Amino acid sequence: MSEISKEYGWDASMGIPLYNKIRQDMKGAMIKKDTLVRDTMRLIMGSFPSLTVSIILESGKKTTRVKKPEEITDDDILNIIRKFVKSEKTVLELKKEITSDYLELLNFYLPRMATSPEIELWVRDNVDLTRFNSPIQAMGTVMKHFGKLADGNQVKEVLKNMGAS
Repeated sequence: MSEISKEYGWDASMGIPLYNKIRQDMKGAMIKKDTLVRDTMRLIMGSFPSLTVSIILESGKKTTRVKKPEEITDDDILNIIRKFVKSEKTVLELKKEITSDYLELLNFYLPRMATSPEIELWVRDNVDLTRFNSPIQAMGTVMKHFGKLADGNQVKEVLKNMGAS
């Protein structure tokens, strides 16, 4: 799996839209006959028709249409990948396994998640926990800052530990 990490994956600093990177990686995987990467990219691209835009018809009726490729944002695709990661984690949990090549490949396309020490440091620098009856009440503030770069359960655990100290 380690040789895949050098070749595949994405982050915003690459200067290429995630949509284009996925298409590029799929072409590369097809040439190399790398079925895991090819099938994973097809799976992601197969979800693109679920991305829609609300429109209002001349009659005034509201409906939706599928987004055109140029309208698909990196966030749209990251949300699709997050859904696949979540379902793969559920499957692995049922199989009592920790990870899979598929899960690792998907993670190469997601932004790096905040670590517990990074979350704790930010809370210490930016949140006055004495304003709250319990540190857990700061959860909304912390999640608002980190957004999708922090796992809610992880933030909850960090705040619990900070309240205990």
